Amino acid sequence: MAVSLAALGIALFLNAPGIHKSATTQPPGWKRDVALALTGPLESVSHAVLLDRPRRTLKSALGRSDDDVVDTVVAAPAGAAPGSQPIGNEPPVPPKRERFTPRRPLRLWIAGDSLVIVPGESLLRAAAENRALAPDRNVEGRLSTGLERPDVYNWFTRVRKEMRTEKPKAVVVMFGGNDDHGYMTGVPPGESISSFGSRAWRREYRRRVATIMDTVTRAGAYIVWLGLPIVKSADRTRRYDTINAIVQSEAAKRPKRAAYLDTYFFFAGKDGGYAQYVEDGSGKLVKMRADDGVHFERPAGDLIATKVLEKLEGRFDLTSWERSATSSAAP
Repeated sequence: MAVSLAALGIALFLNAPGIHKSATTQPPGWKRDVALALTGPLESVSHAVLLDRPRRTLKSALGRSDDDVVDTVVAAPAGAAPGSQPIGNEPPVPPKRERFTPRRPLRLWIAGDSLVIVPGESLLRAAAENRALAPDRNVEGRLSTGLERPDVYNWFTRVRKEMRTEKPKAVVVMFGGNDDHGYMTGVPPGESISSFGSRAWRREYRRRVATIMDTVTRAGAYIVWLGLPIVKSADRTRRYDTINAIVQSEAAKRPKRAAYLDTYFFFAGKDGGYAQYVEDGSGKLVKMRADDGVHFERPAGDLIATKVLEKLEGRFDLTSWERSATSSAAP
């Protein structure tokens, strides 16, 4: 028994950084408060006596040095201010409709919370039919993440890294599915968030949406932001409406650099309310929504992908190369 307890104690100290991060990322409430009160001192002692070194060394060797880091920084791109006008407040110059070809394809990145996964996979399939598009091989959809809790997963850091290292020219994102709460981390010093939808909440969430958009657009890319759909819960739909209104208004400030795709009425029934089955173009009822009343089925993803391609084709020239190739092949 003594040996077992000693082994357990050593294991706790060796893994203290990970245990503390797990406590930090729990939902707000008394359980999180107790967990932080217990794991905070544990991590401090572990670090002081160097018992966290083996874990850190192993994580580094595996290329996962950031696993135990609690990153809550909501960092805007250099020179950017919330609201998105360029430095000097000069009106942005509308970008040209750039031409892409199979030899010079449009680099596309698709990312967001779990809601982006199904439409993102549909977009990958659709993009495979146009050789002027070069999307990442996988959709970067992360469960239970969003813009409210960078301590769980910091999308601001991730987007900044993607734009700096991979340099996509088009980005499709969907956030907000997990952001309909009144708790945020990474709030600026001196600020506080009272409840979802309050003036303080809207101001801070707007700052976060603007940060994502500015990080993408100031890197010279075009962002298509998928709006949240109507869902089975009427209360949650109303909260999603609040998020959508913020995203839509921020996209409107960035003409030809950002686009908002409203998905709400794609999946509404004849009465305007939530419907799991929706008629397609032939009048046939098709299952569009998953049984949880929130996520999408593949036909819904295919519909969203079609609308995204329309946005991309409106912003970029992705098809003239086909006409050029046809005319070159003609006798």
